[in-house]
Amino acid sequence: MNTLADIAPSTEALSTETLQADSRALTQRRSDHFNWNFAFWIALFHLGAIAAFFFFSWSALAVTAVLWVLGQNVGIGMSYHRLLTHRGYTTPKWLEYVMAVCGTLALQGGPIYWVAVHRLHHQLTDRPGDPHSPRDGKWWSHTGWILQGTLRNRNALLSRYAPDLTRDRFYVWLSRYHWVPVTVIGIGLYFVGGWPWVLWGVFFRVALGLHVTWLVNSATHIWGSRRFDTRDDSRNNWWVALLTGGEGWHNNHHAHPVSARHGMAWYEVDVNYLGIRLLGFLGLARRIKVLGAEAGPARIING
Repeated sequence: MNTLADIAPSTEALSTETLQADSRALTQRRSDHFNWNFAFWIALFHLGAIAAFFFFSWSALAVTAVLWVLGQNVGIGMSYHRLLTHRGYTTPKWLEYVMAVCGTLALQGGPIYWVAVHRLHHQLTDRPGDPHSPRDGKWWSHTGWILQGTLRNRNALLSRYAPDLTRDRFYVWLSRYHWVPVTVIGIGLYFVGGWPWVLWGVFFRVALGLHVTWLVNSATHIWGSRRFDTRDDSRNNWWVALLTGGEGWHNNHHAHPVSARHGMAWYEVDVNYLGIRLLGFLGLARRIKVLGAEAGPARIING
Protein backbone atom coordinates (compact mmCIF):
# COMPACT_ATOMS: atom_id res chain seq x y z
CA MET A 1 0.00 0.00 0.00
CA ASN A 2 1.26 3.46 -0.87
CA THR A 3 1.79 5.75 2.06
CA LEU A 4 1.41 9.53 1.98
CA ALA A 5 5.19 9.78 1.78
CA ASP A 6 5.15 7.56 -1.30
CA ILE A 7 2.62 9.60 -3.28
CA ALA A 8 3.41 13.15 -2.08
CA PRO A 9 6.66 14.97 -2.76
CA SER A 10 8.74 15.83 0.24
CA THR A 11 8.83 19.40 1.50
CA GLU A 12 12.41 19.63 0.29
CA ALA A 13 11.53 18.41 -3.20
CA LEU A 14 8.48 20.66 -3.38
CA SER A 15 10.55 23.62 -2.27
CA THR A 16 13.23 22.90 -4.88
CA GLU A 17 10.62 22.50 -7.64
CA THR A 18 8.95 25.74 -6.60
CA LEU A 19 12.23 27.62 -6.57
CA GLN A 20 13.13 26.27 -10.00
CA ALA A 21 9.73 27.26 -11.37
CA ASP A 22 10.03 30.72 -9.81
CA SER A 23 13.50 31.08 -11.26
CA ARG A 24 12.20 30.31 -14.75
CA ALA A 25 9.35 32.79 -14.26
CA LEU A 26 11.85 35.49 -13.29
CA THR A 27 13.76 35.32 -16.57
CA GLN A 28 12.68 36.54 -19.97
CA ARG A 29 11.58 33.95 -22.50
CA ARG A 30 9.52 34.04 -25.67
CA SER A 31 5.87 33.58 -24.86
CA ASP A 32 3.31 31.70 -26.92
CA HIS A 33 0.88 34.54 -26.16
CA PHE A 34 1.24 37.82 -28.04
CA ASN A 35 0.73 40.90 -25.83
CA TRP A 36 -2.27 42.31 -27.71
CA ASN A 37 -3.08 44.77 -24.93
CA PHE A 38 0.30 46.48 -25.23
CA ALA A 39 0.20 46.24 -29.03
CA PHE A 40 -3.15 48.07 -29.10
CA TRP A 41 -1.97 50.92 -26.91
CA ILE A 42 1.40 51.32 -28.63
CA ALA A 43 -0.36 51.42 -32.01
CA LEU A 44 -2.82 54.02 -30.71
CA PHE A 45 -0.03 56.24 -29.40
CA HIS A 46 1.90 55.96 -32.67
CA LEU A 47 -1.21 56.94 -34.63
CA GLY A 48 -1.64 59.90 -32.28
CA ALA A 49 2.02 60.83 -32.79
CA ILE A 50 1.51 60.87 -36.57
CA ALA A 51 -1.69 62.90 -36.19
CA ALA A 52 0.23 65.48 -34.14
CA PHE A 53 1.99 66.70 -37.30
CA PHE A 54 -1.40 67.83 -38.65
CA PHE A 55 -2.11 69.84 -35.48
CA PHE A 56 1.18 71.66 -35.00
CA SER A 57 1.51 74.78 -32.87
CA TRP A 58 4.51 76.36 -31.21
CA SER A 59 2.74 76.35 -27.85
CA ALA A 60 2.13 72.58 -28.20
CA LEU A 61 5.82 72.07 -28.98
CA ALA A 62 6.80 74.11 -25.89
CA VAL A 63 4.48 72.04 -23.68
CA THR A 64 6.00 68.86 -25.17
CA ALA A 65 9.53 70.06 -24.37
CA VAL A 66 8.64 70.76 -20.73
CA LEU A 67 6.89 67.40 -20.29
CA TRP A 68 9.78 65.66 -22.06
CA VAL A 69 12.26 66.97 -19.48
CA LEU A 70 9.94 65.97 -16.63
CA GLY A 71 9.11 62.52 -18.01
CA GLN A 72 12.35 61.41 -19.68
CA ASN A 73 15.13 63.27 -17.90
CA VAL A 74 13.76 63.74 -14.38
CA GLY A 75 11.40 60.74 -14.43
CA ILE A 76 13.22 57.95 -16.27
CA GLY A 77 16.89 58.97 -16.19
CA MET A 78 17.22 60.67 -12.82
CA SER A 79 14.47 58.86 -10.88
CA TYR A 80 13.59 55.39 -12.19
CA HIS A 81 17.15 54.61 -13.29
CA ARG A 82 19.80 56.39 -11.27
CA LEU A 83 17.86 56.90 -8.04
CA LEU A 84 15.37 54.05 -7.60
CA THR A 85 17.20 51.26 -9.45
CA HIS A 86 20.82 51.92 -8.51
CA ARG A 87 20.53 54.31 -5.54
CA GLY A 88 23.30 56.46 -6.99
CA TYR A 89 22.23 59.31 -4.70
CA THR A 90 19.61 60.13 -2.08
CA THR A 91 16.89 62.77 -1.83
CA PRO A 92 14.23 63.68 0.73
CA LYS A 93 11.39 61.17 0.51
CA TRP A 94 8.87 63.73 -0.72
CA LEU A 95 11.14 64.63 -3.65
CA GLU A 96 11.80 60.96 -4.40
CA TYR A 97 8.04 60.45 -4.68
CA VAL A 98 7.54 63.52 -6.89
CA MET A 99 10.30 62.39 -9.25
CA ALA A 100 8.79 58.90 -9.44
CA VAL A 101 5.46 60.41 -10.45
CA CYS A 102 7.35 62.23 -13.21
CA GLY A 103 8.63 58.81 -14.31
CA THR A 104 5.06 57.59 -14.87
CA LEU A 105 4.53 60.43 -17.37
CA ALA A 106 6.74 58.48 -19.80
CA LEU A 107 4.18 55.63 -19.64
CA GLN A 108 6.82 52.92 -19.37
CA GLY A 109 5.18 51.05 -16.50
CA GLY A 110 5.14 51.54 -12.77
CA PRO A 111 8.33 52.01 -10.75
CA ILE A 112 8.35 48.48 -9.29
CA TYR A 113 8.14 46.87 -12.74
CA TRP A 114 10.66 49.23 -14.35
CA VAL A 115 13.21 48.91 -11.55
CA ALA A 116 12.84 45.12 -11.28
CA VAL A 117 13.30 44.59 -15.02
CA HIS A 118 16.38 46.80 -15.09
CA ARG A 119 17.96 45.09 -12.09
CA LEU A 120 17.28 41.74 -13.76
CA HIS A 121 18.96 43.10 -16.90
CA HIS A 122 22.09 43.93 -14.90
CA GLN A 123 22.16 40.49 -13.32
CA LEU A 124 21.84 38.64 -16.64
CA THR A 125 23.19 41.17 -19.15
CA ASP A 126 23.46 39.60 -22.60
CA ARG A 127 23.05 36.11 -21.16
CA PRO A 128 20.07 33.72 -21.31
CA GLY A 129 17.16 35.28 -19.41
CA ASP A 130 18.18 38.91 -20.02
CA PRO A 131 14.90 40.80 -20.57
CA HIS A 132 16.10 42.50 -23.75
CA SER A 133 19.43 41.39 -25.19
CA PRO A 134 20.26 41.99 -28.91
CA ARG A 135 21.83 38.52 -28.85
CA ASP A 136 18.23 37.33 -29.06
CA GLY A 137 17.59 39.64 -32.03
CA LYS A 138 17.75 43.39 -32.69
CA TRP A 139 13.96 43.75 -32.96
CA TRP A 140 13.54 41.65 -29.82
CA SER A 141 15.81 43.95 -27.80
CA HIS A 142 13.98 47.05 -29.00
CA THR A 143 10.28 46.16 -28.85
CA GLY A 144 9.77 42.43 -29.29
CA TRP A 145 10.60 41.62 -25.66
CA ILE A 146 7.47 43.48 -24.54
CA LEU A 147 5.22 42.18 -27.32
CA GLN A 148 6.21 38.52 -26.98
CA GLY A 149 8.14 38.23 -23.72
CA THR A 150 6.99 36.39 -20.60
CA LEU A 151 7.73 39.29 -18.24
CA ARG A 152 4.66 41.45 -17.79
CA ASN A 153 3.89 44.59 -15.79
CA ARG A 154 2.00 42.72 -13.06
CA ASN A 155 4.34 39.78 -12.54
CA ALA A 156 4.20 39.32 -8.76
CA LEU A 157 7.45 37.33 -8.74
CA LEU A 158 9.28 40.11 -10.57
CA SER A 159 8.76 42.36 -7.56
CA ARG A 160 11.38 40.27 -5.74
CA TYR A 161 13.95 42.33 -7.62
CA ALA A 162 12.58 45.49 -6.01
CA PRO A 163 11.92 44.58 -2.35
CA ASP A 164 12.80 48.12 -1.25
CA LEU A 165 9.95 49.49 -3.35
CA THR A 166 7.42 46.76 -2.61
CA ARG A 167 7.69 47.59 1.10
CA ASP A 168 6.65 51.18 0.36
CA ARG A 169 2.87 51.68 0.11
CA PHE A 170 3.24 54.71 -2.14
CA TYR A 171 5.24 52.77 -4.74
CA VAL A 172 2.79 49.88 -4.59
CA TRP A 173 -0.06 52.32 -5.26
CA LEU A 174 1.85 54.18 -7.99
CA SER A 175 2.78 50.94 -9.70
CA ARG A 176 -0.86 49.86 -9.80
CA TYR A 177 -2.16 53.22 -11.02
CA HIS A 178 0.87 54.43 -13.00
CA TRP A 179 -1.42 55.52 -15.87
CA VAL A 180 -3.32 58.03 -13.71
CA PRO A 181 -0.82 60.97 -13.73
CA VAL A 182 -0.46 61.06 -17.54
CA THR A 183 -4.24 60.72 -17.91
CA VAL A 184 -4.80 63.70 -15.60
CA ILE A 185 -2.14 65.67 -17.50
CA GLY A 186 -3.82 64.78 -20.80
CA ILE A 187 -7.22 65.99 -19.61
CA GLY A 188 -5.67 69.22 -18.37
CA LEU A 189 -3.86 69.78 -21.67
CA TYR A 190 -7.13 69.32 -23.59
CA PHE A 191 -8.98 71.96 -21.59
CA VAL A 192 -6.11 74.45 -21.84
CA GLY A 193 -4.72 73.91 -25.34
CA GLY A 194 -7.12 71.54 -27.11
CA TRP A 195 -6.14 68.58 -29.27
CA PRO A 196 -2.79 70.02 -30.43
CA TRP A 197 -1.52 70.07 -26.86
CA VAL A 198 -2.83 66.53 -26.20
CA LEU A 199 -1.43 65.03 -29.40
CA TRP A 200 1.99 66.62 -28.93
CA GLY A 201 2.27 66.66 -25.13
CA VAL A 202 1.01 63.11 -24.62
CA PHE A 203 0.86 60.95 -27.78
CA PHE A 204 3.90 62.22 -29.69
CA ARG A 205 6.03 62.62 -26.55
CA VAL A 206 5.21 59.16 -25.16
CA ALA A 207 5.71 57.36 -28.50
CA LEU A 208 9.07 59.05 -29.10
CA GLY A 209 10.11 58.54 -25.46
CA LEU A 210 9.45 54.80 -25.67
CA HIS A 211 11.74 54.42 -28.66
CA VAL A 212 14.42 56.60 -27.08
CA THR A 213 14.46 54.43 -23.96
CA TRP A 214 14.34 51.23 -26.00
CA LEU A 215 17.40 52.41 -27.94
CA VAL A 216 19.36 52.05 -24.70
CA ASN A 217 18.29 48.40 -24.63
CA SER A 218 19.09 47.76 -28.28
CA ALA A 219 21.50 50.26 -29.89
CA THR A 220 23.86 50.63 -26.95
CA HIS A 221 24.45 46.88 -26.95
CA ILE A 222 25.19 46.87 -30.69
CA TRP A 223 26.94 50.07 -31.81
CA GLY A 224 29.50 52.30 -30.13
CA SER A 225 32.81 52.25 -28.31
CA ARG A 226 33.94 50.35 -25.22
CA ARG A 227 36.05 52.06 -22.59
CA PHE A 228 35.71 49.15 -20.16
CA ASP A 229 36.15 45.44 -20.84
CA THR A 230 32.86 44.37 -19.26
CA ARG A 231 31.46 40.85 -19.52
CA ASP A 232 28.61 42.03 -21.75
CA ASP A 233 28.11 43.86 -25.04
CA SER A 234 27.41 47.31 -23.56
CA ARG A 235 28.78 50.26 -25.55
CA ASN A 236 29.04 54.03 -25.31
CA ASN A 237 26.84 55.51 -28.03
CA TRP A 238 27.02 59.30 -28.41
CA TRP A 239 23.78 59.83 -30.33
CA VAL A 240 21.75 57.71 -27.91
CA ALA A 241 23.37 59.70 -25.09
CA LEU A 242 22.20 62.95 -26.69
CA LEU A 243 18.65 61.64 -27.07
CA THR A 244 18.44 60.31 -23.51
CA GLY A 245 20.31 62.95 -21.54
CA GLY A 246 23.32 60.72 -20.88
CA GLU A 247 21.90 57.19 -20.66
CA GLY A 248 23.74 56.26 -23.86
CA TRP A 249 27.12 56.12 -22.10
CA HIS A 250 26.09 52.57 -21.43
CA ASN A 251 29.45 50.83 -21.26
CA ASN A 252 30.48 53.32 -18.55
CA HIS A 253 27.25 52.52 -16.71
CA HIS A 254 27.62 48.75 -16.87
CA ALA A 255 31.19 49.05 -15.59
CA HIS A 256 30.06 51.24 -12.67
CA PRO A 257 26.28 50.74 -12.16
CA VAL A 258 26.03 52.70 -8.88
CA SER A 259 27.68 55.81 -10.28
CA ALA A 260 25.25 58.71 -10.64
CA ARG A 261 27.51 60.04 -13.39
CA HIS A 262 27.54 58.13 -16.67
CA GLY A 263 29.57 60.54 -18.80
CA MET A 264 33.14 60.09 -17.59
CA ALA A 265 35.00 62.37 -20.01
CA TRP A 266 34.54 66.09 -20.64
CA TYR A 267 33.04 65.38 -24.07
CA GLU A 268 30.54 62.81 -22.76
CA VAL A 269 27.57 65.11 -22.19
CA ASP A 270 25.45 63.85 -19.29
CA VAL A 271 22.47 66.15 -18.77
CA ASN A 272 20.84 63.84 -16.23
CA TYR A 273 23.94 63.98 -14.02
CA LEU A 274 23.96 67.77 -14.26
CA GLY A 275 20.37 67.67 -13.03
CA ILE A 276 21.44 65.55 -10.05
CA ARG A 277 24.27 67.98 -9.28
CA LEU A 278 21.77 70.85 -9.46
CA LEU A 279 19.67 69.08 -6.84
CA GLY A 280 22.83 68.71 -4.78
CA PHE A 281 23.59 72.43 -5.12
CA LEU A 282 20.06 73.18 -3.86
CA GLY A 283 20.56 70.84 -0.91
CA LEU A 284 18.05 68.32 -2.27
CA ALA A 285 20.46 65.50 -3.20
CA ARG A 286 23.13 63.93 -1.00
CA ARG A 287 25.52 60.99 -1.09
CA ILE A 288 25.95 61.35 -4.85
CA LYS A 289 28.15 58.42 -5.89
CA VAL A 290 30.65 59.21 -8.62
CA LEU A 291 33.13 56.86 -10.30
CA GLY A 292 35.50 57.70 -13.11
CA ALA A 293 37.54 55.81 -15.67
CA GLU A 294 40.07 54.81 -13.02
CA ALA A 295 39.45 51.86 -10.74
CA GLY A 296 38.69 52.45 -7.08
CA PRO A 297 35.82 53.09 -4.67
CA ALA A 298 33.09 55.60 -5.46
CA ARG A 299 33.64 59.21 -4.49
CA ILE A 300 30.74 60.53 -2.43
CA ILE A 301 29.56 64.07 -3.09
CA ASN A 302 27.24 65.72 -0.59
CA GLY A 303 25.69 68.66 -2.38
